Amino acid sequence: MEISKLIQNAVIEASTTFRKDQLNAYERALSVESDENASWVLQLLIENAKIAEEKRFPLCDDTGIPHVIVEIGENVSLPGNFFDEINLGIQKGLQKLPARPMAVRGDDIERIEQSRGLYDDPGKLVPSSFIIDKTQRNGVNIHILMLGGGPEIRASTYRVFHRRNYSKVFNEVKTWMRSEVTMLGCTPCVPAVGIGRTHFEASSLMLKAMAHGNLDQQSKIEEEITESINETGIGALGIGGSVTALGSFVNIGPQRASGVRIVSMRPCCLVEPRRSSLFLPPPILE
Repeated sequence: MEISKLIQNAVIEASTTFRKDQLNAYERALSVESDENASWVLQLLIENAKIAEEKRFPLCDDTGIPHVIVEIGENVSLPGNFFDEINLGIQKGLQKLPARPMAVRGDDIERIEQSRGLYDDPGKLVPSSFIIDKTQRNGVNIHILMLGGGPEIRASTYRVFHRRNYSKVFNEVKTWMRSEVTMLGCTPCVPAVGIGRTHFEASSLMLKAMAHGNLDQQSKIEEEITESINETGIGALGIGGSVTALGSFVNIGPQRASGVRIVSMRPCCLVEPRRSSLFLPPPILE
């Protein structure tokens, strides 16, 4: 199968299908939620996800901006049109879904001001610049993330003075998350956190946390963040309840010898991270 077709299918899968760990997290949340109204909301969200997968409907009206992470094996040679095929697959996937038309017309100033309106074609939505990384596998991993606007409004990347204490860093993460999730609206959420040496690196690590995170396998730090948010009692859709976060994804990269850590944080909404991952073994790439 050509690469563009695989990418097209991945875009549609990411946009319409809960991952297994995601659905498991919802089922766990429903089993422990004591608030009657919140339980009803969780049941509706699970039902919505099952209908979306069955009928290949988008999980949310905000179908998101495509972000791509490509992980390349050490001895893998890529065909010359490899990245063109990925872009073509994204375009076709957005059109077939269909995604919500969100591409803004015009030059630099006109796009900022949105003065010339939008393209009607969902395929005009250009993906973000790809992140290229390595993998130990003999082939190529491709992760497609569809990122919605609500979490982006509440996301932030900034420096934290660590004072040689990891608790200082994560206490600030928890404080920030608790304040932003209150205004997110689309809960239960999944906080994603990347900690690196620069703003670019921290943001990249946060995206990789979403690409590789597993709600069925949580670290101690991830559990601490989730528990802190659940203590707010915000609940599903902000109506109150014991489950405000389904889990958390944290990715800590190399650090520099300095007094600050750069932290990128994003409170993923109730359908996120919307992602699909595929592996291309060498025969497909030849």
